[in-house]
Amino acid sequence: MTLLDLTPRATSVDRVSTLPVVIIGAGPIGLAAAANLVERGIDFVVYESGDQIAASVRSWGHTRLFSPWKHLVDPASVRLLTAATGWELPDPERAPTGAELVEKYVAPLAALPEISTRVRLGAEVLGVTREGMDRTRTRARAATPFSVRVRTADGFVEDVAGRAVIDASGTYLSPNSLSSSGLELLGMDDIADAVTPALPDVLGRDRARFAGRRTTVVGAGHSAANTLLGLARLADEEPGTTVTWLIRNAQAVRVSSSADDELADRARLGSRVDQAVADGRITVLDGFEIIRARRSDGPVELVGHRRGEVVEHATDVVVNATGFRPDLDMLREIRLELDEIVEAPKRLAPLIDPNVHSCGTVEPHGFRELTHPEQGFFIVGMKSYGRAPTFLLATGYEQVRSVTAWLAGDTASASNVELVLPATGVCSTNLGDGASSCCS
Repeated sequence: MTLLDLTPRATSVDRVSTLPVVIIGAGPIGLAAAANLVERGIDFVVYESGDQIAASVRSWGHTRLFSPWKHLVDPASVRLLTAATGWELPDPERAPTGAELVEKYVAPLAALPEISTRVRLGAEVLGVTREGMDRTRTRARAATPFSVRVRTADGFVEDVAGRAVIDASGTYLSPNSLSSSGLELLGMDDIADAVTPALPDVLGRDRARFAGRRTTVVGAGHSAANTLLGLARLADEEPGTTVTWLIRNAQAVRVSSSADDELADRARLGSRVDQAVADGRITVLDGFEIIRARRSDGPVELVGHRRGEVVEHATDVVVNATGFRPDLDMLREIRLELDEIVEAPKRLAPLIDPNVHSCGTVEPHGFRELTHPEQGFFIVGMKSYGRAPTFLLATGYEQVRSVTAWLAGDTASASNVELVLPATGVCSTNLGDGASSCCS
């Protein structure tokens, strides 16, 4: 005989309030969200697909960011670190490398017991929805917990309930296509082993891949420029190394040497690239719209339109520095409101339009601009900017401060968004000895 359990059940609303906030991504922004939730006394869990915290930052750790330390740390995180360990900010006017950012700030933050016990590494988020609901169902939707599907490090797949979801997964793992159409490049499967992601460590870890070979860097931004400078230096040291810069437009409009840029390292980048081109160390192939790739016996052939003609370009290695786009596949069952051009939240898009704004001219914004029709769901950090390359870490920190205040019911604090950014020219990245691909 089956006995009925007559114990009173909590209402759906009561249950939701007992669940943790789910944070996707354990990079600087995801961990800043965690720190703010610690201060608010709100439970959370962080899922990081990499096997280490800040896995994406580590992959370009040789790169020097544009921003100095004073613009790279989150206030709530600093308060927690200082109280727990006596942590001190490194030289506030110096720009660190990605590796230094992780070693001296992100890793110590993640190691704090109130955060480390809630971080799950090697945990890939496969999808987000509401419990028992696809995106078409409306009744009681806001009172229904989120359900986050996660594949753990051991391959087990489970659904995790949450009261809210903060997606800080970034865009580094979702590069734009090499094809000018935006679609997957025809013939990509044939040349995939010859294509590397943006910001390879050409003078260090990845040196053997480029030394003595022909490399073509595709892209018109600062990540491309940084890689080009590294390759030009490699060509000085390794005979047979050649460097080609392939861009779709007539010029690389995002690489600037503006004297008005307060991020001095970035301001110098454009002039350094110009000089390398003038010296013949970098060959520019402009106005080239890639339509197809193929490989015969050895070299890669990029086929495209250039000045009204179909042309071919042969190379050994291709660096895809065409920028990034948000991975929206895992959000198919979430009700999003995205701008049709840059794929950023609809209210945020006009504030970050790269045709109008640089990093430093983005207005302060918070939970209101990041709100979607799906109540309690937020995309923050680089991913919130969609395809716009104008993101600064300081902007992301203010985003998560506002969002977590809203989750705590502190609407006044959530609405009071303030942000002081460095004045900048155009947006993207520089390395000094290395290089970065976002505005930070």
